[in-house]
Amino acid sequence: MLRARWRGVAAAGGRGGASVDPWGPVDARWLSTASHRDTRGVLHAWFDGEAVRRATGREVTVTRANATVSRRGALRGIKYSLATAKYVTCLRGAVFDVVVDLRVGSPGFGRWRGRRLDGDTPGALYLGAGLGHACLALGDDTVVAYLLGGPAGTASDVAEAERTVHPFARELGIAWPSSPRPILSERDACAPGLHAARDSGLLPVHHRSTA
Repeated sequence: MLRARWRGVAAAGGRGGASVDPWGPVDARWLSTASHRDTRGVLHAWFDGEAVRRATGREVTVTRANATVSRRGALRGIKYSLATAKYVTCLRGAVFDVVVDLRVGSPGFGRWRGRRLDGDTPGALYLGAGLGHACLALGDDTVVAYLLGGPAGTASDVAEAERTVHPFARELGIAWPSSPRPILSERDACAPGLHAARDSGLLPVHHRSTA
């Protein structure tokens, strides 16, 4: 059952003092990552493949890297894929970040978790395939970076595989911040709700979700 709060635990075998926060099933993890500051600025060491493997128990092949630059109020998602895992971090600004279990048959189906991500708090979120992700930019020029991929030895067309569920679906009841006013793309604004997506056979099935 998905919990309503975030709980931190030590990452077994993690490097550089990293810690891992499990989220419900094994398919989502919050990883505290390292940053190094000096007179020139900051270096964010936000991805370590071995640390991710140790935290999730899975080998993931990165097939694509994306970054978004968002104005205040930009709401992206809820996006999900049947076969693509995602690794997310905020490099500048801040977002309210949400993960939703969209896997039909999962004990946590329809449950969500949210937390603030910002460029001043090093860390990244790993989401297994079938979990939905959305984020609301809390300031202008907010930068969020994504790594996408499938299981080692497989390939997927990320753009073709990505689907959406409406971020304000009443069945989900996500408690978005009251401010700023959300700005949605046409695609996200027209996305189906949770039950409509399920009844149309668009959502992943729990036992088929792999990352």
